[in-house]
Amino acid sequence: MPMRDDIAAEIANAAARLIVDDGLDWGAAKQRAARDLGLPRAALPDNDQLEDAVREYIAIFHADTQPQELRALRELAARWMQRLAEFRPHLTGAVWRGTATRLSNIHLQLFCDDSKAAEIALVNQGLDFDVAEGAGPRGRDGKPADWLLLDVPCPALQERVTLCLTVLDFDDLRGALKPDARGRSERGDLGALQQLLDTDA
Repeated sequence: MPMRDDIAAEIANAAARLIVDDGLDWGAAKQRAARDLGLPRAALPDNDQLEDAVREYIAIFHADTQPQELRALRELAARWMQRLAEFRPHLTGAVWRGTATRLSNIHLQLFCDDSKAAEIALVNQGLDFDVAEGAGPRGRDGKPADWLLLDVPCPALQERVTLCLTVLDFDDLRGALKPDARGRSERGDLGALQQLLDTDA
């Protein structure tokens, strides 16, 4: 139905602006864009369509700043992945996919034999963090996961960034590297991230 496709595209374009310029997460941006435009939520775009819109918006309005901001966040993510190496960290979200800006959070997934081990490690390192509950490895339809939220400095951006650690079972690592419908990976380990940094350099 072209009409529904047109509505989804309009919502995606409006949501992309909210994500890039206001730092909204994807779900909230879709809902707010539909509400602001007075369009039905039944026509919300899927994440692939929204990611395409985000990339287009960045290319048009932020091409001069976004690559440097993305690199700063990826370098910060790499340092935290080294620091948390015992929990097999994998980078996911906008920083991994290349759509992050200075307003984006860094999302690391930790694969732990003991779900409390990561919290204990952070306490032992003298780090302050908040605990929340969010989507697990199978998205919002699956079992929720613990999120450990840290407010960390990013010297390259001269501001602070939210580092979100999702604590998952070690068994979840087996299917973690399967590609999405477009053949792209949803996450990567430190080696994969380093390849991206070397390529960008």
